[in-house]
Amino acid sequence: MIVITNRIKVKKGMGAVMAPAFTAPGPLDTFKGFSKVEVLVGNFDDYDEMNVNMYWDDMESFMAWRNSDAFRAAHKRPEPGSKEAEQESAILGSEIITYEVAAVKDVTK
Repeated sequence: MIVITNRIKVKKGMGAVMAPAFTAPGPLDTFKGFSKVEVLVGNFDDYDEMNVNMYWDDMESFMAWRNSDAFRAAHKRPEPGSKEAEQESAILGSEIITYEVAAVKDVTK
């Protein structure tokens, strides 16, 4: 199993506002090898940080999502010159990190 983390810095107060968009029902739910997504929000002095953790069976499954039309549609930017494009983004920066799950302890009953 792998975890793909998108570490996103956003404007102060926007982490909790944006988090539900990452867990809303959508095409991601139907992709082979996808297990779950969780969003962690940290509040810092000048910004919020969201860690969007996506759990996948393997890298091939993640890459199938990453290369799909559904991924492109989910990450589409507004058309230049449109009203949406004129609005300032809450996102200050992001970084993708890949982890391999090495050990798990689950005490859920």
